[in-house]
Amino acid sequence: MDCVPALDEPLKKVLGPATAKVMAEHLGLHTVGDLLHHYPRRYEERGRLTRLADLPLDEHVTVVAQVADARLHTFASSRAPRGKGQRLEVTITDGSGRLQLVFFGNGVHKPHKELLPGTRAMFAGKVSVFNRRLQLAHPAYELLRDDGDGAVRSAESWAGALIPIYPATARLESWKIAKAVQTVLPSAQEAVDPLPETLRAGRGLLPLPEALTRIHRPRTKADVAEARARLKWDEAFVLQVALARRRHADAQLPAVARRPRPDGLLKAFDARLPFTLTEGQQKVCREIFADLAAEHPMHRLLQGEVGSGKTLVALRAMLAVVDAGGQAALLAPTEVLAQQHHRSITEMMGELASWGLWREPSADGDGQSAGEARPGGTEHATKVVLFTGSMSTAARRQALLDLATGEAGIVIGTHALIEDKVQFHDLGLVVVDEQHRFGVEQRDALRSKGRQPPHLLVMTATPIPRTVAMTVFGDLEVSVLDQLPAGRSPIATHVVPAADKPHFLTRAWERVREEVAQGHQAYVVCPRIGDEEDDAAKGAGKAADAETADRRPPLAVLDVADRLARGPLAGLRVEALHGRMPPDDKDAVMRRFAAGETDVLVATTVIEVGVNVPNATVMVIMDADRFGVSQLHQLRGRVGRGSAPGLCLLVTEMPGASAARQRLDAVAATTDGFELSRIDLEQRREGDVLGQAQSGARSSLRVLAVIDDEEIIAEARQEAAAVVAADPELERLPALRTALRALLDEEREQYLEKG
Repeated sequence: MDCVPALDEPLKKVLGPATAKVMAEHLGLHTVGDLLHHYPRRYEERGRLTRLADLPLDEHVTVVAQVADARLHTFASSRAPRGKGQRLEVTITDGSGRLQLVFFGNGVHKPHKELLPGTRAMFAGKVSVFNRRLQLAHPAYELLRDDGDGAVRSAESWAGALIPIYPATARLESWKIAKAVQTVLPSAQEAVDPLPETLRAGRGLLPLPEALTRIHRPRTKADVAEARARLKWDEAFVLQVALARRRHADAQLPAVARRPRPDGLLKAFDARLPFTLTEGQQKVCREIFADLAAEHPMHRLLQGEVGSGKTLVALRAMLAVVDAGGQAALLAPTEVLAQQHHRSITEMMGELASWGLWREPSADGDGQSAGEARPGGTEHATKVVLFTGSMSTAARRQALLDLATGEAGIVIGTHALIEDKVQFHDLGLVVVDEQHRFGVEQRDALRSKGRQPPHLLVMTATPIPRTVAMTVFGDLEVSVLDQLPAGRSPIATHVVPAADKPHFLTRAWERVREEVAQGHQAYVVCPRIGDEEDDAAKGAGKAADAETADRRPPLAVLDVADRLARGPLAGLRVEALHGRMPPDDKDAVMRRFAAGETDVLVATTVIEVGVNVPNATVMVIMDADRFGVSQLHQLRGRVGRGSAPGLCLLVTEMPGASAARQRLDAVAATTDGFELSRIDLEQRREGDVLGQAQSGARSSLRVLAVIDDEEIIAEARQEAAAVVAADPELERLPALRTALRALLDEEREQYLEKG
C-alpha cells in the first residue's frame, strides 16, 4: 500500500519539482495541506446523456456513442515541429444521428490509439459549429468496455458527476490541479479537526476529513453544500478565535485611566458649542469615556455616515484625556487632511486652543519669575499643534519641544509623528483617522510612544457592514454614528451620461454657475493631476471596470481647471488643488476656498475626507466610473454640509448597460452609506481580513463571504469568545492551536500583535 503523504509534506516530494514550483509561484501552495485547502471555485456538470439528434448548440453535453470513423490528417503549420501539424477527426453515432469530434496538436495521440472504429465510449464537451456542422472540439471521454447494463450505469454515473473547476493560472490549468488533488486526497484523512467536538456535534457539521473529501470529489450538490458549510465554520471560527485572543490579551494590559475633571477643559468646550449633541453622539461619547476611565487600553472603532460628527466626538475624547493630564495625537493620512483637522479643531475650540506667555508672578511681584506658563486668555486651554513632514525647521523644533514638555495637549499630524525623534510627555490617546490608509507598523510605532499603552480610537469615514466590522476590526469594540446632526441638508445625486447626452454636461456647468450666482461654491473632482510624471492615471480607477481600459486617459485636474476657466465657467474664480502642490500652497488654496474667495475648486481626491466648507453646495465628479462606490459616497459628502441642499453630478461616458453605470446608478439611488458599503464589498470582495491588503487580490477567506455569511460569523464570534474566556492559551484544544498557527503566518501574527 502506498504511503499517504503528511499534510506538511512539501509538494515537490509528492508532485515533482516542476509542478510544485508553478504551484508555489502562481498559487502560493507549498504543502499537501495547502493543496487540500485550495478549493474548487465552482463545479461543471457533464450533463445528462443526450441523443445526437437532440444536441443543443453552445451547451455542455454528454453522449454515449460508437466510433464510426476516425481519420488523422496532416497539414502545413508554421507553429508545428517540422512545419507539419496533425488533426484527428472522429465521427460517432448513437443510432439517432452522427457527430464529429476534433482533436489537434499533441492532443491527437491518445484518442488516435483509443478511439478506433467500433469502440463505444462516453463523450463530454461543448457543442459548437464548424463548416455548418455540429462538433465537439477536444471532448473529454471515457471508454465503455462493458456492453451490458454495467456500461449504462457507468455512463449515467459519469455523466451526472460534478467536475471541480479550480482557481487556476495560465501555467497550470484546472484539470492539472484536479489531478494533483487526486494524488494527495488520501491525506485528507490525516487532517486534525480544529473545531471543538461539542461545537461540531452541536451544529451537525461534517468531520474535517470528510468535508475535504466532499469538497474536492462531490457525488452530489448536497455534498458540496455540506462540505462548504463545514469549511465556512472553520474559517469563521479560527479567525474569530484569533481576534478573541487579541481582545483578551489587550484586556490584560495596563493603562492609565483618564477621567476628565468635572470643571475642566471638556466642560468649557461643551459650553461654547452652538448646538446640542445628537443622541447618537452622546451615546458614543459615553461609551468612549467609559473605556478611557478603565485601567486597560481602549480599542474602539468609531464609524458612521458622512457628516455624522465623528471629528467632534473624537475631539471630546482628546479633551477628556488632556483634562486628565495626558496628551492626545490625531494621525491623518495626508497633509491636506491634517491641516484641515488642525484648522477645524482650533476653530471649534477658539480661545481654548490658545496658549499665552503669561506667567505666575514672583514673590516680590516683579513678574519676571520663570514660573510655569499658564493658558493665556482663559482659565482652561491647551496648545494644539500641527506636525507634518514639510514644516520649517523652526516650526518643527518648536512642535517637538511642545510635545516633549507637555505644553501641547493635542497634536495633529501625518506619518511624520511616527519618527523616532518625536517624543511625548505623556501620550494617553491615539486617534487614527482613515485607518485603512495606514500600515500596521505605522500605527504601532505611534502607540509605542506612550509610557504605558495609550488608548486607541480608530475612525473611519466609510460605513462598514456589521460582518466586516466583526472580521476586519474584530479586535475592536465598535461605536456607530448613524444619525446626522440637525441642519444637515439632503444631497441629490444624478448620473450625467456625457457620451450619450452631451447636452446634459452643458447643463451641469450651467447648474454650477447658478449655485455660484446664489453665493455658493462648487467642487469639480478629477481622477488625476495631469503633469507628465503623474502616475495616478494608472491607479485612479482601481475600482473601475476593465471596460474603461480602452477609453481615453482619465481627465486631469490641471487640464480641466484650465478648460473650465476659459470655457463654461469663464468669469468665475477657479483654482486647482492636488497632492503634489507644496504644502503651503495647498493650505493657502484651501483657506481661500473656505473663506469664499474661490468659486470653484478643481481637485483630486485630496478633498475626499475631512474637508468642511458648509457653503459648498455642488460637486461635479468627472470620469465618475473610475472611482469606487465608497469613494464616490465620501466625495459627495463634501457638499450639503450647510443649510442649503447639496447636489452631486456623476459624469461618465460609459454606456447604460455597463457594470460601471450600474455602480453609478446605485450611488445615485441612495445616500445610505451602509447599503453602499455592502454593494462596494460585493464588487471588490473583502480582501485579506487579517493582512494589510484591502482588495480581493489576496484573501485568507476561501469559502467564507463576509457579506453573505453574517449569521455564521456572528455565531462563530460568540463561540470563540466563550472558548477563549475558558481557555485563553487553548491548552485543552491543541488542534485549534495548530489551525491558528497555520492561519497566522508571520505577517498576520504581527498584525494581530500590533494592530
